[in-house]
Parts: sequence; C-alpha cells; structure tokens
Amino acid sequence: MSNLPQKKPSPMIHPTAQIHPTAIIEEGAVIEENVFIGPYCCIGHQVKLKANAHLISHVSLSGDITIGERSRVYPFASLGHPPQDLKYKGEASKTIIGSDTTIREYVTVQPGTVGDKMLTQVGNHCLLMVGSHVAHDCIVGNHVVMANNATLAGHVEIEDYVIIGGLSAIRQFVRVGAHAIIGGMSGVEKDVIPYGMVKGERAYLNGLNLVGLKRRGFSSDTIHQLMTVYQNLFEQHQDTPLSERIQTLKSTTSNDLTVKSLLDFIQAESKLSLCLPK
Repeated sequence: MSNLPQKKPSPMIHPTAQIHPTAIIEEGAVIEENVFIGPYCCIGHQVKLKANAHLISHVSLSGDITIGERSRVYPFASLGHPPQDLKYKGEASKTIIGSDTTIREYVTVQPGTVGDKMLTQVGNHCLLMVGSHVAHDCIVGNHVVMANNATLAGHVEIEDYVIIGGLSAIRQFVRVGAHAIIGGMSGVEKDVIPYGMVKGERAYLNGLNLVGLKRRGFSSDTIHQLMTVYQNLFEQHQDTPLSERIQTLKSTTSNDLTVKSLLDFIQAESKLSLCLPK
C-alpha cells in the first residue's frame, strides 16, 4: 500500500453558498445551502457549515467542527483549533456550535480531549461576546450569554439561560446551574446553584437571580417557593446537615419542577463544593 498522502474528497459546497474569492476552503469541507463566507476566512477540511451560517470575515475554523444553522461568526474568531492543554496529542475530538448562535470578535472555542468527553459544545441561541473563551471539554447550554472576555477553563458545564459577566473566570470542572447570573470580574471556583447570583473576586453566593426569573416569565408562586427554599438551605437551620435540609424540603415543598431542579443540582455528583454566601 502506498505511503503517499491520499487526496481528500472534493469540497461539498452547495451552489447557493456565497464565498468571497479570498476565502480558503480545504477539500473535504461541507458547506450547506445559503452559507455566507466573507473575505479571508480559512476553513479546514473537516469543517461543516450548516444552512444559512454566516462568517463575516477573517474567521479561522479547524478540526472536526460543526457550525449550526443561522449562526453568525465575526472577524478573528478562532474555533476548533487544538486546545491549550499540554496533554493533548492530536486526538480526533470534536467541536459543535449550535444554531442561531452569535460568536463575536476574537472568541476562541477549542475541542475536547481524551481525558474527558472528546467534545466541546456550545448550544443554540447563545451570545459569546468579544474575547470570550470556551476551553476543551466544556458543555455550554442554550441561550447562554458570555460577556466580553469571560473565560471558561476546561471541563466546565454551563446550563441553559446562564449569564456570565465580563472579565469573569470560571475554573476547571465548575458546574453553573440554569438561569444563574455571574457578576462581572468574578473568579468562580465552586459550583453555582440554578437561579443563583454570584459575584466577587472569589465569588460567593449573593441570593437569587430574581430580576432574571421575572424577565423570563417565572410565576410569582414559583419565585416565592425558590426564595423559601433558598432561605432554608443557606440562611436558616445551619445547625442541621445540608443533606437533611434537602430531604425535608423535598418532602414539604410542592412538586414544582423548578424547585426540584435546584435540589437535584445540589445533590448531583460533582468534583467541587457549592458556592455559598459569605
């Protein structure tokens, strides 16, 4: 068998795609209908651009990466290139960007590693603002906003509707629950409960994200129940073990799925403890 390099398949480019003549597209890339590729973009041979994806200009895509339908990527974003992990040895890992997601200038998203999921994923309807970073093996949910220069270290899990303030840094293996908000310039070293609000150089829990809950249409009854649960968990009965308080709340609160998701998150297996009030 010949040791000569094998020629890759020809690029699969839909005839409706609009591609600037200065863009470089390697053979093997899959470009679906109505994709727009602006000036000076570089597209690797394993890249898949779904229908109506839009690369403004100067975007660099590498590795096994999929950009979802109608997602927009702005200049100088670098997506799918090898992770900043010294243990990475070129494993065939993946990066997935969902649909209707906006990735602004200088954003970096890097693929998974053999030490974890071999996958980094950003969900649908997300906004990654200028200079934000999603490291290897992170899983980012839907409707997540990362403000300017917010950074996720490896193996971080961000649930749906989370907002991460500018210049914040989230350490490895942290979980951030749905609808939580992280204040700007916060250093998050521990898990953040769903619906919680954290802030600080060494971030601490500072109540519930009440403004966000109201904006997203949570009922007054649900918000009241969450406040009662929060008080029982973090403000009252501190002489009782947390596990006992959780079991008491499960037996005394209603079957509201919002409350259940909060208690289940706290009880789930994790490498880290919870972010607590000061």
